[in-house]
Amino acid sequence: MVVVGILLAYLAGWVLEWRWLAVLGCVPPSLMLLLMCFMPETPRFLLTQHRRQEAMAALRFLWGSEQGWEDPPIGAEQSFHLALLRQPGIYKPFIIGVSLMAFQQLSGVNAVMFYAETIFEEAKFKDSSLASVVVGVIQVLFTAVAALIMDRAGRRLLLVLSGVVMVFSTSAFGAYFKLTQGGPGNSSHVAISAPVSAQPVDASVGLAWLAVGSMCLFIAGFAVGWGPIPWLLMSEIFPLHVKGVATGICVLTNWLMAFLVTKEFSSLMEVLRPYGAFWLASAFCIFSVLFTLFCVPETKGKTLEQITAHFEGR
Repeated sequence: MVVVGILLAYLAGWVLEWRWLAVLGCVPPSLMLLLMCFMPETPRFLLTQHRRQEAMAALRFLWGSEQGWEDPPIGAEQSFHLALLRQPGIYKPFIIGVSLMAFQQLSGVNAVMFYAETIFEEAKFKDSSLASVVVGVIQVLFTAVAALIMDRAGRRLLLVLSGVVMVFSTSAFGAYFKLTQGGPGNSSHVAISAPVSAQPVDASVGLAWLAVGSMCLFIAGFAVGWGPIPWLLMSEIFPLHVKGVATGICVLTNWLMAFLVTKEFSSLMEVLRPYGAFWLASAFCIFSVLFTLFCVPETKGKTLEQITAHFEGR
């Protein structure tokens, strides 16, 4: 649903002036504000607050009945404190969750998205604004594929496959910038400069198509693994009594890394040149694959208790 929303925003931006796009952007949060007035608190939270009647009402709202529900061991509920990080069942999933979020952003996904439209312009697309729509469609299709096969293939396999695809695509991106010997590293703004004059126009267009292919391959690879799965694993690996704080820290890590990549990528391209910056992203993708192979457990078909027991070595 996230990538469907992104695609709808891209489609709206394709046909609307930016002012009307901003007005349209007010509609979903207004609907959410209205509809959340009718949304009950979660039953587990209500029970931990000893509000049993409200919990039962929430269950009837969510499930239609209270059948099959058992009260959680409220006495076992704990609040988060730093001493818990000494426990393997806490610090191991915590490190994994934070690392997955960091690697997701260090893969270069935002950098690739920044250059989507200008790359399509270099490939001589008649309507370069279609670039965002094309990217959005690819995201939706391959995220749907991931949703369909995730419980069959498993989380680790898709993360590894996704990482390998991103390694090749970011390497090809770097090769494109290396061959053109120009690009946005020579400017303070996000744009791709024209190829050097020594290159024939047909060759420059051909190289631009290499960039288009690399971009589409990257988006597809990201959408099938490193896009959705870190968010899913974050909801699966944390014990209940630390889930709120641990999840919050993971999300904070994700947006902090997104901010740093967004802010510093142009500066990085000036220092390393554009091809060096994308090859650095390729190196991070390699590290993400190795991290998955050696550190991330398979959670497919396992209960929270089984996952916690795995981290504790039981």
